[in-house]
Amino acid sequence: MRREAGMRSRHIPVELGPGQYSRWFVVITAVFVTTLIVSNIVAVKIVDVWGLYVPAGTVTVFPLAYIFGDVLTEVYGYRRARLVIWLGFACNLLAVAAFAATQYLPAAPFWDGQAAYERILGYTPRLLAASFLAYLVGEFANAAVLSRLKLMTHGRFLWVRTIGSTLVGQGLDSLVFVTVAFFGTLAGPDLIRTMVTAWLVKSAYEALATPLTYLVVNGLKRVEGVDAYDYGVSLSPFRLD
Repeated sequence: MRREAGMRSRHIPVELGPGQYSRWFVVITAVFVTTLIVSNIVAVKIVDVWGLYVPAGTVTVFPLAYIFGDVLTEVYGYRRARLVIWLGFACNLLAVAAFAATQYLPAAPFWDGQAAYERILGYTPRLLAASFLAYLVGEFANAAVLSRLKLMTHGRFLWVRTIGSTLVGQGLDSLVFVTVAFFGTLAGPDLIRTMVTAWLVKSAYEALATPLTYLVVNGLKRVEGVDAYDYGVSLSPFRLD
């Protein structure tokens, strides 16, 4: 029988209390945060994907953040995922602050890389706001939808939860980012086309990665001996309990 809030033992009789974090949870968290920070760095390069122009992060590492976000919510529950989402936000903010501070430090006379540094690691306030807001909206929507779908499906049809939550989360992410970053600078049709393209590419990425998600989720549930069901758990993004 499933227990409220959720850690159901499968093979190993383990309960992870509020202050307990397994080594695998730490590994997944580290990968999640790393993919988030790296995706923001590589996003400065615009790539051509079969005639569609998208930021490089869209087709390399950023969708991995959603995949590992799904893993966190599916295995450890929404409360743990919520904590990691805020941790990722804080780490990304720290990285951006470090890049900005370094940019304004006086360069050595013989160093000729200042322009390149500013081009790659410099961020405009508008793009930063778009990136941070889109991340929070998209990730929390993704985690909340997956959490509730798990209860509705009684833990079956993992592919429905991962793809369904991604369609919502990535859709909101693309909507918020493109609107905040480019409204007023792109014509209406171009704005919509950019938004839809980013949404479809990132969603297709996760759909194709479904076998990998199954492998990681099932492996973690077996090794950890846990399978979270978020009965009675608040979906508010502002609670850290």
